[in-house]
Amino acid sequence: MVRVLGVDPGLTRCGIGVVEGAPGRPLRMLGVGVVRTPAEAEIGPRLLLVEQGIEAWLDEHKPELVAVERVFAQHNVRTVMGTAQASAVAMLCATRRGIPVTLHTPSEVKAAVTGSGRADKAQVTAMVQRLLRLDAPPKPADAADALALAICHIWRGGATNRLEAAIKAAARTTPSPGPKGTLR
Repeated sequence: MVRVLGVDPGLTRCGIGVVEGAPGRPLRMLGVGVVRTPAEAEIGPRLLLVEQGIEAWLDEHKPELVAVERVFAQHNVRTVMGTAQASAVAMLCATRRGIPVTLHTPSEVKAAVTGSGRADKAQVTAMVQRLLRLDAPPKPADAADALALAICHIWRGGATNRLEAAIKAAARTTPSPGPKGTLR
């Protein structure tokens, strides 16, 4: 069993969800919420509020891993900048505590939770509700997305991390070509 804090980064609403589970075993939601900041406030105080909110969740739930949505290009530069800044705050909070952080793309999360990388928010929310056996869908969508990130990491993160470690180990032990293509 592993406990994962999922973070759907955002400057106005930063979704947070904590899920415990293992591949092939029932999942359990331990908490879900949103860290909110006032849109009219300056960026510095808003980032500080995001940090304080994430730190409170880390203190309360003591996750072993943190999964953050990978920021992708959007048409609105202001939105993508705020999302990237909130993402960096989440990664910093976890890394400061020595908690491993993994980034997952939105399509990777959708595919893990629904079976389709093109699922819409309603489909993701419905599957999160079903997988976690919740009486009602988690709201707002940012909170449901954070839970989906945690679920994705529980199901895919371990395999991905083992694969990356195996590739790195193989690269260290693979003989490099010597002069004129001979092996050293």
